[in-house]
Amino acid sequence: MTSLSNNEKAYKIYREEDDLWKKILFVFNPVSGRTQIKSDLMEILEIFSREGYRVECYPTKCSGDARRLIRNMQDDYLYVACAGGDGTLDEVVSGMMENADKPFLPIGYIPSGTTNDFASSLGIPTDMKEAAQVIASGRTFYCDLGMFNKDTYFTYVAAFGLFTETSYATPQDLKNQLGHVAYIIQGMADLGKIRTYRFHVESDELSITDNFVFGMITNSKSVGGFPDITGTKVDMSDGLFEVTLIKMPSNILELNDIVQYLSHAADASDLVFQFKTRHIVLESDEYVKWTRDGEYGGSCRKVELTNLHRALKILVPAE
Repeated sequence: MTSLSNNEKAYKIYREEDDLWKKILFVFNPVSGRTQIKSDLMEILEIFSREGYRVECYPTKCSGDARRLIRNMQDDYLYVACAGGDGTLDEVVSGMMENADKPFLPIGYIPSGTTNDFASSLGIPTDMKEAAQVIASGRTFYCDLGMFNKDTYFTYVAAFGLFTETSYATPQDLKNQLGHVAYIIQGMADLGKIRTYRFHVESDELSITDNFVFGMITNSKSVGGFPDITGTKVDMSDGLFEVTLIKMPSNILELNDIVQYLSHAADASDLVFQFKTRHIVLESDEYVKWTRDGEYGGSCRKVELTNLHRALKILVPAE
């Protein structure tokens, strides 16, 4: 029989005692998305209460607040729940990883951002009250987690280049109007203004030095609100990232090749590298801006990304 780690033993004790204390720490971003949490908060708390949970609420006040709270958390809880966009979830997860005094508790997520890529990939409802019910009666899913340069984390995407700012700044309703392919065309319409980034890329699957306009390392079925852009066979607990690297198109025909490939209308493109890996290093001669889970991730010359296999516990629908 496989022995339990100290964290797993602690969590087993928590579950055995949850009839004595079913306590949830509920962290929410009051200004995320369209601030819908303000109108749904009482109903969310009623859902938790009906299932016998005791809830401590904490509204975040600024960027980094949730991360600091969870990192310094001392009290015992059965779950940590959060409501907000992907950035709020990223802060809660990062804080949990950085808290050396507590086991990694299952995280419940109520998406209230504009894209909610991670939630949609896991089947978590976008309706906030339905998502609260998932926390109250769902199951624990062991999901892969990304490590960024050995000191920070990301739940589903680290990216550079084209789209990394516009895809998250654009309102969701505008994306819906433009559609997947039309939005990509809009982002790449003026080829003369597109910036390229020269990287040496090193992984077990690929070793190459080239100029790229965009790259993303993901563990998600949706990025920037676009489903299946990372591929159609994504397993979020297989210990592997999905990597997409796009070279600079030199004319409209090559641009069309990229669009056709990313929209799954073509089987291959010489300008797109797409593969799975557990570990990848990207190194450039210049500082390149990165995003992590839709938030600014810093400017780096070298980025090392490692898949932490099934390191994240998150509550998902029971069925």
